[in-house]
Formats: sequence, structure tokens, C-alpha cells
Amino acid sequence: MKIKKEDGQLNVPDQVDIPFIEGDGTGPDIWHAARLVFDKAVDKAYGSDRSIAWIEVLAGEKGFNTTGAWLPEETLDAIREHVVAIKGPLTTPVGKGIRSVNVAIRQKLDLFACVRPVSYIEPVPSPMKQPEKVDMVIFRENTEDLYAGIEWQAGSDDAEKVSRFLKEEMGADLPPGAGIGIKPISAANTKRLVASAIVHAIDNGLSSVTLMHKGNIMKFTEGAFRQWGYEVAAERFADKVITEADVYEKHDGHPPEGMVVIKDRIADMLFQQVLLRPDEFQVIATPNLNGDYLSDALAAQVGGLGMAPGANIGDICAVFEATHGTAPKYAGQDKVNPSSLILSGAMMFDFMGWKEAAEAIRRSLQITIKDGTVTYDLARQISNAREVKCSVFAERIVDNF
Repeated sequence: MKIKKEDGQLNVPDQVDIPFIEGDGTGPDIWHAARLVFDKAVDKAYGSDRSIAWIEVLAGEKGFNTTGAWLPEETLDAIREHVVAIKGPLTTPVGKGIRSVNVAIRQKLDLFACVRPVSYIEPVPSPMKQPEKVDMVIFRENTEDLYAGIEWQAGSDDAEKVSRFLKEEMGADLPPGAGIGIKPISAANTKRLVASAIVHAIDNGLSSVTLMHKGNIMKFTEGAFRQWGYEVAAERFADKVITEADVYEKHDGHPPEGMVVIKDRIADMLFQQVLLRPDEFQVIATPNLNGDYLSDALAAQVGGLGMAPGANIGDICAVFEATHGTAPKYAGQDKVNPSSLILSGAMMFDFMGWKEAAEAIRRSLQITIKDGTVTYDLARQISNAREVKCSVFAERIVDNF
């Protein structure tokens, strides 16, 4: 049976169909491991009362080899129809070939919020002295900014045409032969992203939302992102949100009980502060490119992308995904860490309202890592750890349910 979305609310049947994209490179290895964990978690939490029928849909290399399309329309239709889906990593060539399939999925399905929770799982190795202070959720705008893909290759006729227009009509000073990209940021897309971040903070009892931007330089794009973020907070959440300025001007630096503080930080400054004072940030809302950089940097603080879950969420549907790349040199070796995809599945269960299964996964994953039974990436950093294959790591997680 299919998940339905009615009046903004999910209706999740107990026996539910969920599409999955296996992924490229190491995708099959980590999907098989994660699927084992998902099925056992549901069985542990609900017995025979709930179950998942997994429906494979195609994208990336498997999609191209099977259908001739990197992202078949049938895949997009299936995700829309079933509302919730999960995917492994997909190949994106650098500097040539297709644009990112990952980005295409987000844009074509209007999955405007890339949601990346980052929190420490003991005893994962970390470069930080106090990694337990890192506990944040990044809301990254998914549909515009430089990722809109509006660009022209250096030396091309189109680039020269745009260059002439910018010089002759707009007075811009461009170097000859430049490649050109356009950075659109809009009020509508900014406001829905920031609103979703504020709703998350309110629903989860979190104390602040930070707008990350480089508005001191890019005044009419990222500066506007900051402005529109404050506007939507005032327009929609005036009774639940207070600006940082008002906290200090009207409340002597102490926010009123139950209010979410909205504040902003310039991007380069925020990169420093999430290192030096990570416990001051709970939810961060940011344009696309900033969010890409920041979420990966934060993941490094808690053990790397192998431990980082992620989701792309829109008004119609949501796709949960491993946040790392395909690591093709390890493809088929049953070697890599499946934790990113496993934790993304836990996010998916939270989204579906199956919170008991989500908590079982997180709890058992931590027990397994504490036991020192880990994949190669963690084994080389944890003293006295026992290195196991990807599939065996999943089996140990299941054993610890």
C-alpha cells in the first residue's frame, strides 16, 4: 500500500510500499546492508503488525544502462506516487558529462529542503576535543543558488553573448573568455526553506535558528536571503520566534521561555564558530552552496560523511539518501561503512511516524560501534577495534536490537 499525503499530513499504512534506488559504485553493498537493518528494525519494533515492501526504481548508471536515461521519468513518477523513497549514492562526473543526478532529483521533485542532522555517536573518532557538543540540523535550500545550473562554458558563443550583454547593457567588467554562472536566490524559495527550519526548531524544542549567509559581499542574493529569513519569521511565527537583537535590547540577553531565537551569521564567521562554540547552534538555514560546504565540514567533526544521514524534503514527497559519494574503487568489495544510509533510514522512519524503529536503529548502531565491531574506516582509528565487512557490520547491528 502507498503512503498518502492529505492536507499536509502523511497517512502511512502498516504494510507500506517504499521505492528505493540502489545507487552506483558501493551503492549495492551499502543498500543490501541497510535493507537488512531496516527490515529487522521494523520487525523488532512492531512484529507482524507493520512491514515494508521495497520497490526498486532506477537512476544513475543502472538507470542509464537499463533504460538509456540517467534519471527515467518513471522513477520520478514512482517517487511522487509513493511520497517517500530512499537512495544510495549516484555517480556525477566532474567537469564533463551529465549534470548531477542527485541535484536533478531534488529540482525535478521540488525537494527544496536538504535536511542534514549532525550529532556525535560515541566512540566514533573525531578531530574535536569535545565532539559531543556538535548537535545541529542543517536546512540547505536545494533548488536554486549556483546549483540551478545556469552557466556557460568559457569561450563558447553563449558565454560571449552573455558577456557582451553584461558589459554593454549592465556595465559589468568581466575578464575576456570567462566562464559565466548565474546565482538566483528568490524570496519564495528562501521563505519556505527558513519556515521549515523554524517549524523543525519549534516542534523539537530547539532554542535557535541561525541564518548563514555571505550577505556582506553578495548583498542582493545572500544578503536578501538573510532579509527574507527574518521576514518570514515575523510574518508566520511572531508569537514563537524572537530575534537575537530583541533578546539583547528588550530582555537583557535572556530569551523568553519557550521562544526560538532567530539570528544570522556571515558564512566564514560561522565556520569558525561551529568549531569553537558548536553548542550555541541548533538549526542552521542556508543557501545551497553554503549548506553543501557546512554540512560536510560538520560531518567531519563527528567522524566523517560515512556517519552523516540526509534527506531531501518537499511539499509533495521526500527522498532520504546516503550523503557520501559512490567510492567506485571499493565497489563490490563489501567493505564500506553503511552507517550514512542506515541513519538516513532512521530519519525516514521518523518522518513516517515509525519512531520506535528509528530509535532501535540509532541505539543498536551505537552499541555496535561501542563494541568495536566496525568497518575499515573506523577500525583504523579505534584502538582494539575488530574490522568487519559491510554486511557483517549490518548483521551485528541486527544482533544488538
